[in-house]
Amino acid sequence: MKYSKITMSVLLAMGLQAHAHAADLLETYHTAQGQDAVFASARAAQQAGQEKRTQGRSMLMPSVSLSANSTYYDNDIEFSGSSRQLSYTSSGVGVSLVQPLFRQQNWLAFTESELQVAISEAQFRMAEQDLIVRVAQAYFDVLIAQDSVLLAETQKKAISEQLEQARRNFEVGTATITDTYEAQARFDLTNAQLIAAQSNLEIKRRSLQQITNAGAGELKPLGAGLKLEGPQPADVSKWVADAQQRSLQVVIAQAGAELAEKEVARNRGGHYPTLDLVANISKSSANGGTFTGTGYGPADTTSKSVGVQLNMPLFQGGATQSKWREAEANRDKAQQDLESARRSVAVQVQQAYLGVVNGIAQIQALQQALKSNESLLASSKLGQSVGVRTSLDVLNAQQQLFSTRRDLYQAQYNYLVSQLRLKAAAGDLVEADIARVNQALY
Repeated sequence: MKYSKITMSVLLAMGLQAHAHAADLLETYHTAQGQDAVFASARAAQQAGQEKRTQGRSMLMPSVSLSANSTYYDNDIEFSGSSRQLSYTSSGVGVSLVQPLFRQQNWLAFTESELQVAISEAQFRMAEQDLIVRVAQAYFDVLIAQDSVLLAETQKKAISEQLEQARRNFEVGTATITDTYEAQARFDLTNAQLIAAQSNLEIKRRSLQQITNAGAGELKPLGAGLKLEGPQPADVSKWVADAQQRSLQVVIAQAGAELAEKEVARNRGGHYPTLDLVANISKSSANGGTFTGTGYGPADTTSKSVGVQLNMPLFQGGATQSKWREAEANRDKAQQDLESARRSVAVQVQQAYLGVVNGIAQIQALQQALKSNESLLASSKLGQSVGVRTSLDVLNAQQQLFSTRRDLYQAQYNYLVSQLRLKAAAGDLVEADIARVNQALY
C-alpha cells in the first residue's frame, strides 16, 4: 500500500505541474470549430445548400432578357433586265419577358428545393455533432496515451529498483542469478513498452492537431471526482424509438425519400404541356443607305407584343420515359436507404447505451480490482522481504497493478465518449453536453 501511495503522489505531482495552464476539452472544441477542415467543408456545403431555395423559386418567377443587334446589309437586286444595289445599316434593341403560367416541373422543382435545403441543414447539424465526438475522442486518446507513458515510466523506475535489489541479493548470496535475469528481462520489456507508448502519444497528438490546426499542448486530465451517471431514461427501447424519429441520419434519409418521390412526379411531368405569358418590346432603326446610288433617310420601327404561348411535347426520343423509370428506381433505392438508416441508428443507439451502462460497471469493477492489486503488491513486497515470495511474484504484481490502472483510465474515457455517442445517435448532442463532460476535468 505504501508503494501505491508513492506512485500516485508522483503521478499527481507530475500532472498538477504539467497541467497548470493546460487547455480543457471545451476550449479544444471551440478551437476545432474554427479550424477543423472537415467542419469547414460542411459549413460551406450548408451555405451552398441554402441557395437551392432561391434557385427553385426563380423557376416560378418571370425571366427578362435584353437583346441588341447591329447589321450592315449590301444586296444586289436584279429585275426587268437591270441590276440595282441596296445598301443600309440596321440596328435594334429589344426586351422580352416570359412568365410561366403552368409548368408542373418547375413547381415540383421548387418544392424539391425546400427538401434540399432541409437536407443541407441536417447534414450541417450532423457535422456539428460529429465534430464534438471527434474532438472528445481525440482529446481522450491523447490523455490515455499520456497516462500510458507516465505509467510506463513509473513502472520502469519500480522495476529498476527491483533489478538493483536482485543484483545486490545475488552478490551477497541471498538470491540466485535467475532473479536478476527475471528483473532484467522485465526491465527491458518495460523499456520497449515505454518507447511504444511515447510513439503512440506523438501519433495521438498529431491526430488532435489535425482537428485543431494547432500544436497539441498540455491538456487537462480527468479529475478524481468522476460522477458515474446512467442514461436517462434507463430504457434502451425508448432511446431507440426516439432516435428513429429524431436522429439526423434518419431525418436526412427521410428527406431523401420524399425528394425521390417528388422526382418521380417531376419526371412524369415531362409529358405535360407548358403555358407561358410572353411579352416583347423592340425598337429597330435603319440609319439610311443607298439604292443604286440614290440615298434615303433613316427609318425607325417600334414593335410591341403580348400573348400566351403553349408548348406540348410530343416525342423526345424516349428520354422522358427513361427519366421517369430512372426516378422510380431511385425512389425505391431511397426507401431502402431510409430503412437502412433506421436499422443502423437502432444498432448505434444500443451500442452507445451499452457502452454507458457497461462502462459504469466496468469502472466500478476496475476500481475494486485496483484496490486488490495494490494490496497484492504490498503483500508481495512484504513476502519477499521475509522470504515467502520471490522477485518474480513482485514483478508480476507490479505489472498487474499498472495494467489495471491503465485499464481503469481507458474505461473512464470510453464511458465519457459513449455518453456523447449516445446523445449523437439520438440526434440530441449539443455543446452543453461536451461542457458537462468538461466538468470532469481539473
